[in-house]
Amino acid sequence: MLTVHAADAVHGAPDGADSVAVDGGVVVAVGAYGELTAARPQARVRRWSGLITPGLLNEAAPALLEAAYHPDPREADELGTEPLTGDALTALGMDDARWGASARRGLQRMLRHGTTAVRGPFTRPAVRTAVARSGLRVHAPGPATGRHPSLDPLAAVAEPGEAFATLLTVGGPADLAVFGVAALRAEGAGSCVATVLGGRLVFRRS
Repeated sequence: MLTVHAADAVHGAPDGADSVAVDGGVVVAVGAYGELTAARPQARVRRWSGLITPGLLNEAAPALLEAAYHPDPREADELGTEPLTGDALTALGMDDARWGASARRGLQRMLRHGTTAVRGPFTRPAVRTAVARSGLRVHAPGPATGRHPSLDPLAAVAEPGEAFATLLTVGGPADLAVFGVAALRAEGAGSCVATVLGGRLVFRRS
Protein backbone atom coordinates (compact mmCIF):
# COMPACT_ATOMS: atom_id res chain seq x y z
CA MET A 1 0.00 0.00 0.00
CA LEU A 2 1.21 3.50 -0.83
CA THR A 3 1.93 5.26 2.46
CA VAL A 4 3.51 8.56 3.44
CA HIS A 5 5.26 8.53 6.81
CA ALA A 6 5.46 12.11 8.09
CA ALA A 7 7.49 13.27 11.09
CA ASP A 8 9.51 16.30 12.20
CA ALA A 9 12.56 15.37 10.11
CA VAL A 10 14.20 12.55 8.16
CA HIS A 11 17.73 11.55 9.10
CA GLY A 12 20.25 12.39 6.42
CA ALA A 13 17.72 14.14 4.17
CA PRO A 14 17.99 17.77 3.02
CA ASP A 15 16.52 20.52 5.19
CA GLY A 16 12.76 20.61 4.87
CA ALA A 17 12.43 16.90 4.15
CA ASP A 18 10.14 15.55 6.82
CA SER A 19 8.42 12.62 5.09
CA VAL A 20 9.07 9.30 3.38
CA ALA A 21 6.73 7.74 0.81
CA VAL A 22 6.77 3.97 0.54
CA ASP A 23 4.99 1.71 -1.92
CA GLY A 24 4.95 -1.90 -0.93
CA GLY A 25 8.39 -2.61 0.44
CA VAL A 26 10.23 0.17 -1.39
CA VAL A 27 10.98 3.82 -0.63
CA VAL A 28 9.62 5.84 -3.57
CA ALA A 29 10.28 9.40 -2.37
CA VAL A 30 11.85 11.43 0.43
CA GLY A 31 10.90 15.08 0.80
CA ALA A 32 8.56 17.67 2.22
CA TYR A 33 5.16 16.45 3.37
CA GLY A 34 3.23 18.87 1.17
CA GLU A 35 5.10 17.85 -1.96
CA LEU A 36 4.84 14.12 -1.32
CA THR A 37 1.13 14.15 -0.51
CA ALA A 38 0.26 16.53 -3.37
CA ALA A 39 1.86 14.10 -5.81
CA ARG A 40 0.18 11.11 -4.12
CA PRO A 41 -3.29 12.19 -3.00
CA GLN A 42 -4.38 8.56 -2.72
CA ALA A 43 -1.65 7.67 -0.20
CA ARG A 44 -2.42 6.72 3.36
CA VAL A 45 -0.68 9.08 5.79
CA ARG A 46 0.93 8.03 9.06
CA ARG A 47 2.01 10.94 11.24
CA TRP A 48 4.75 10.56 13.83
CA SER A 49 6.37 12.89 16.30
CA GLY A 50 10.15 12.79 16.05
CA LEU A 51 12.83 11.66 13.63
CA ILE A 52 12.53 9.06 10.86
CA THR A 53 15.71 7.01 10.43
CA PRO A 54 16.70 3.84 8.59
CA GLY A 55 15.97 0.69 10.55
CA LEU A 56 18.71 -0.54 12.88
CA LEU A 57 20.99 -3.58 12.65
CA ASN A 58 21.50 -5.66 15.78
CA GLU A 59 24.99 -7.14 15.61
CA ALA A 60 24.52 -9.29 18.71
CA ALA A 61 21.43 -11.23 17.65
CA PRO A 62 23.00 -14.72 17.88
CA ALA A 63 24.01 -14.12 21.50
CA LEU A 64 20.66 -12.57 22.35
CA LEU A 65 18.61 -15.35 20.75
CA GLU A 66 20.77 -18.47 21.16
CA ALA A 67 22.54 -17.83 24.46
CA ALA A 68 19.78 -16.07 26.40
CA TYR A 69 16.21 -16.90 27.42
CA HIS A 70 13.52 -14.24 27.10
CA PRO A 71 10.91 -15.06 29.75
CA ASP A 72 7.24 -15.28 28.92
CA PRO A 73 5.31 -12.49 30.71
CA ARG A 74 3.48 -15.24 32.59
CA GLU A 75 6.84 -16.28 34.06
CA ALA A 76 7.69 -12.82 35.32
CA ASP A 77 6.99 -13.59 38.98
CA GLU A 78 9.36 -16.56 38.88
CA LEU A 79 11.99 -15.52 36.32
CA GLY A 80 11.70 -11.76 36.03
CA THR A 81 11.49 -9.92 32.75
CA GLU A 82 15.13 -9.59 31.64
CA PRO A 83 16.94 -12.17 29.46
CA LEU A 84 18.51 -15.01 31.43
CA THR A 85 22.02 -16.25 30.69
CA GLY A 86 24.71 -18.38 32.32
CA ASP A 87 23.69 -20.62 35.21
CA ALA A 88 20.13 -19.25 35.23
CA LEU A 89 19.74 -20.30 31.60
CA THR A 90 21.29 -23.74 32.20
CA ALA A 91 18.86 -24.37 35.06
CA LEU A 92 15.91 -24.04 32.68
CA GLY A 93 16.77 -27.24 30.77
CA MET A 94 15.90 -25.66 27.42
CA ASP A 95 14.42 -27.72 24.57
CA ASP A 96 13.72 -26.76 20.95
CA ALA A 97 10.17 -25.61 21.64
CA ARG A 98 11.28 -23.33 24.44
CA TRP A 99 14.16 -21.94 22.36
CA GLY A 100 11.71 -21.11 19.58
CA ALA A 101 9.27 -19.35 21.90
CA SER A 102 12.09 -17.43 23.56
CA ALA A 103 13.45 -16.34 20.16
CA ARG A 104 10.04 -15.07 19.07
CA ARG A 105 9.80 -12.93 22.19
CA GLY A 106 13.37 -11.71 21.72
CA LEU A 107 12.63 -10.73 18.13
CA GLN A 108 9.58 -8.78 19.22
CA ARG A 109 11.75 -6.92 21.71
CA MET A 110 14.19 -6.11 18.90
CA LEU A 111 11.38 -4.67 16.79
CA ARG A 112 10.49 -2.43 19.73
CA HIS A 113 14.05 -1.07 19.51
CA GLY A 114 13.79 -0.07 15.85
CA THR A 115 15.63 -3.16 14.61
CA THR A 116 14.92 -4.29 11.06
CA ALA A 117 17.98 -6.49 10.48
CA VAL A 118 20.20 -8.86 12.45
CA ARG A 119 23.56 -10.49 11.92
CA GLY A 120 23.71 -14.27 11.75
CA PRO A 121 24.49 -17.04 11.71
CA PHE A 122 21.93 -18.90 13.80
CA THR A 123 22.73 -22.51 14.61
CA ARG A 124 19.63 -23.61 16.53
CA PRO A 125 16.91 -24.78 14.09
CA ALA A 126 14.09 -23.36 16.23
CA VAL A 127 15.79 -19.97 16.35
CA ARG A 128 16.49 -19.98 12.60
CA THR A 129 12.80 -20.66 11.97
CA ALA A 130 11.72 -17.85 14.30
CA VAL A 131 14.08 -15.38 12.60
CA ALA A 132 12.91 -16.40 9.13
CA ARG A 133 9.25 -16.00 10.06
CA SER A 134 9.85 -12.62 11.69
CA GLY A 135 10.75 -11.02 8.36
CA LEU A 136 13.85 -9.39 9.82
CA ARG A 137 16.65 -9.21 7.29
CA VAL A 138 19.66 -11.39 8.07
CA HIS A 139 23.12 -9.97 7.32
CA ALA A 140 26.32 -11.96 7.03
CA PRO A 141 28.52 -12.26 10.13
CA GLY A 142 30.72 -9.28 10.86
CA PRO A 143 33.93 -8.86 12.85
CA ALA A 144 33.73 -9.52 16.58
CA THR A 145 33.19 -6.30 18.51
CA GLY A 146 33.82 -7.55 22.04
CA ARG A 147 30.89 -5.48 23.26
CA HIS A 148 28.24 -6.76 25.65
CA PRO A 149 25.16 -7.97 23.74
CA SER A 150 22.30 -5.49 23.95
CA LEU A 151 18.79 -5.18 22.57
CA ASP A 152 19.74 -1.56 21.83
CA PRO A 153 21.87 -1.47 18.65
CA LEU A 154 22.86 2.12 19.45
CA ALA A 155 24.58 0.97 22.64
CA ALA A 156 27.15 -0.95 20.59
CA VAL A 157 28.36 1.87 18.31
CA ALA A 158 30.27 5.10 18.68
CA GLU A 159 28.05 7.01 16.25
CA PRO A 160 24.30 6.36 15.66
CA GLY A 161 24.80 6.06 11.91
CA GLU A 162 26.95 2.97 12.45
CA ALA A 163 23.86 1.11 13.66
CA PHE A 164 21.78 1.69 10.54
CA ALA A 165 21.01 -1.51 8.62
CA THR A 166 20.80 0.29 5.28
CA LEU A 167 20.67 3.73 3.73
CA LEU A 168 17.34 5.50 3.41
CA THR A 169 17.29 6.06 -0.35
CA VAL A 170 14.73 6.12 -3.13
CA GLY A 171 14.52 2.62 -4.55
CA GLY A 172 15.86 1.11 -1.33
CA PRO A 173 14.00 -1.07 1.18
CA ALA A 174 11.25 0.58 3.20
CA ASP A 175 12.84 -0.30 6.54
CA LEU A 176 12.33 2.63 8.90
CA ALA A 177 12.39 3.52 12.57
CA VAL A 178 10.94 6.56 14.30
CA PHE A 179 12.39 8.06 17.46
CA GLY A 180 11.55 11.01 19.65
CA VAL A 181 14.71 13.12 19.52
CA ALA A 182 14.91 13.98 23.22
CA ALA A 183 14.02 10.44 24.28
CA LEU A 184 16.56 8.98 21.85
CA ARG A 185 19.37 10.91 23.51
CA ALA A 186 18.25 9.86 26.99
CA GLU A 187 17.03 6.30 26.43
CA GLY A 188 18.66 5.04 23.24
CA ALA A 189 16.76 2.78 20.86
CA GLY A 190 14.41 1.73 23.64
CA SER A 191 12.63 5.02 22.94
CA CYS A 192 11.50 3.78 19.50
CA VAL A 193 8.06 5.10 18.52
CA ALA A 194 7.50 2.90 15.47
CA THR A 195 9.25 0.32 13.29
CA VAL A 196 8.47 -0.28 9.62
CA LEU A 197 9.86 -3.42 7.99
CA GLY A 198 9.46 -3.90 4.26
CA GLY A 199 6.78 -1.23 4.25
CA ARG A 200 4.77 -2.93 7.02
CA LEU A 201 4.20 -1.29 10.38
CA VAL A 202 5.48 -4.00 12.73
CA PHE A 203 5.69 -1.96 15.94
CA ARG A 204 3.88 1.10 17.19
CA ARG A 205 4.27 2.44 20.70
CA SER A 206 0.87 2.73 22.33
